[in-house]
Amino acid sequence: MTRMERLAGFAQRHRWTALVAWVVLLVGVTFAGQAIGDDYDNGSDVSLPDTQSQRMADLLESHAPEQTGDSVTVVLHDERGWATDADLTALTDDLLGVDRVEAVVPPDPAQGTVSPDGTLALVQVALEGEQGGAPSDTYEDIVDVATAQETGDLQVELAGRGIRKLEGEGGGASEGAGILAALVILVFMFGSLLAASLPLVTAILAVGTTLGAVTLLSHLITIPDYTSPLLVLVGLGVGIDYALLVFSRYRSELLGGADRAAATRVALDTAGRSVLFAGASVIIALLGMFTLGIAAFEGTVTAVAFTVLVTMVASLTLLPALLSLLGSRLERRILAHVAKRSRRPGDGWRRWAWLVQRAPWPALAVSMVALGALAVPALGIHLGFNDAGNDAAGTTTRSSYDLVSDKLGPGANGPLYVVTEGSRDEAEAAHRLVVEHPGIVADRVSTPTPLADDVFMFRAEPTTGPQEEGTSDLVTGLRDDLGDPHLVGGSTAANVDYAAAISDRFPLFIGVVVGLSALLLMTVFRSVLIAAKAAVLNVLSIGAALGAMKLVYQDGGLWADAGPIEAFMPVFIFAIVFGLSMDYEVFLLSRMREIWLATGDVQHAVREGLAYTGGVITAAAAIMFAVFGAFVLMPDRMLQQTGFAMAVAVLLDAVVVRCLVVPAVMRLLGERAWWLPRFLERLLPRLDVEGRRGSAAEASAMAVTTDSGSR
Repeated sequence: MTRMERLAGFAQRHRWTALVAWVVLLVGVTFAGQAIGDDYDNGSDVSLPDTQSQRMADLLESHAPEQTGDSVTVVLHDERGWATDADLTALTDDLLGVDRVEAVVPPDPAQGTVSPDGTLALVQVALEGEQGGAPSDTYEDIVDVATAQETGDLQVELAGRGIRKLEGEGGGASEGAGILAALVILVFMFGSLLAASLPLVTAILAVGTTLGAVTLLSHLITIPDYTSPLLVLVGLGVGIDYALLVFSRYRSELLGGADRAAATRVALDTAGRSVLFAGASVIIALLGMFTLGIAAFEGTVTAVAFTVLVTMVASLTLLPALLSLLGSRLERRILAHVAKRSRRPGDGWRRWAWLVQRAPWPALAVSMVALGALAVPALGIHLGFNDAGNDAAGTTTRSSYDLVSDKLGPGANGPLYVVTEGSRDEAEAAHRLVVEHPGIVADRVSTPTPLADDVFMFRAEPTTGPQEEGTSDLVTGLRDDLGDPHLVGGSTAANVDYAAAISDRFPLFIGVVVGLSALLLMTVFRSVLIAAKAAVLNVLSIGAALGAMKLVYQDGGLWADAGPIEAFMPVFIFAIVFGLSMDYEVFLLSRMREIWLATGDVQHAVREGLAYTGGVITAAAAIMFAVFGAFVLMPDRMLQQTGFAMAVAVLLDAVVVRCLVVPAVMRLLGERAWWLPRFLERLLPRLDVEGRRGSAAEASAMAVTTDSGSR
């Protein structure tokens, strides 16, 4: 027996132990996570060494730590004209009574917190801790205290990272919709609720366990609070996908006449190996994000990679145990469902493969033109960060953003700060230059304030909004004009630095991910051309998905408001989708190679490989499309972009690449598809993805070749 077959046998013999162990693990880590609590930390979000924004943040931490802490802005709007200090006394006293509130700064025209017409004023509330790090109860109390001041004429709105997080909480309905859609697809595919539930149960147990474990892990490494929904997004899609691949092979073996124990062993020895290599591809792609050198990514990447690992282990240990426990009932339902069909499974895919093989060039040309046309818009992606201006209409953060833009100007939502490490004369010279700059509102520049004997700071408002490309150009221009010893920073400048860092390191990231994944494929399939084909097609399909995301979320197409693409989105989407596309690549090509080794007929192997896997790949893609697409319903725009891009990428990869491009390319390459130079044959280790069947077929094929050569 192979190791995978022994693993299957172990899971079958100890099926109750495996099931109980997973349930105990889920309950244990969930209970521990709730008892201990999380320690999610967003403090490293703008930690960018060797940038001006980071140097400014370090200076402020040393000389004015109150400037770097958490805060909430209360926006007071009254068309009758905003009032006197007496009107603020009650609000200030009530806000100071809220837990974690350290100070309340009243409106000050000199600091740009009162509109020129006197109808809008900003009250700054300083809190303990980092941005958005206070408990939800604190923000809820601030909202209650502030909105209690509202009258028929006075409008009160609130802004701040913590308020945005409070309004963005939720999403359970979206996740539930994705799971329900996946269940419907599985029932339609297998004709049995019991059979359909197994991949879902496996994925849900794995994701639940991961969430609890990551909650505990947040005490050891820095993990941002937006990681949890990403874990659910990736974990559900990958978990269902992996379990479905194994279960579909188990079902195929049952229909071929194998008994249940043998079917489980073969499923793990073939599809289980595909899951191992596919999971390794996803993890490699994720770990490639460490090449970006951005601290904020490292915790998220580690957590998502851990999620993939757990879901992979669950599909190889928990699923075989469930198959053994429910084997007889599953077998009856599977056989009964197939008996109702009037034609052999896979006949439709055989005919489709035959059609593509008859006209490979047109199929390839149409596919490449379609993917290329979608990928072109991706070249115009504007990286940035979504702010309250992209929040849903009617939310208090969106209302406050719109009020500030209307009364104070668009730049008031993203002011810049200039810090001078030098004399007052140098600070005043910088002040004069900034006031005269055409991209700055001249009368909205504060006077330099000393933070220390040789450190001065002043505030300036751009004429453009924080998301506009003109503001990014302004930051770069001011830095060039001011030079040393001046720094231009603030949240808007930090976002510019963040986007620039990702753009600069993106080519290195792509090279590492594509190179390592291609090397893994070359090692698995013993083919240079298959590895090169997979790399090119995966990059093209991901580019098409990013192009579609740009058309919708940057240009404001369909349902979305126009705005920037989250700066880390291209690299995250690339890492996840590149790894996921390897699932289908390995699953489809391993079956083709298995049949080719057994028959020696390349074109027959292509048809039969697609016949055996086409339905499963399509169903798996439909499930992931439903799970990922459901996140478009989330209130958080970042999750919307993630879900949309991943859904489109999976759809294109399964429908266009696997069903059109791969059969066409394999037809054109013929036996050359499996070519590997002799020196690479000697250098590369052997990683068997076909299991015992493939090994036996390969040995037989080599024996026939040797015998023919001797004769």
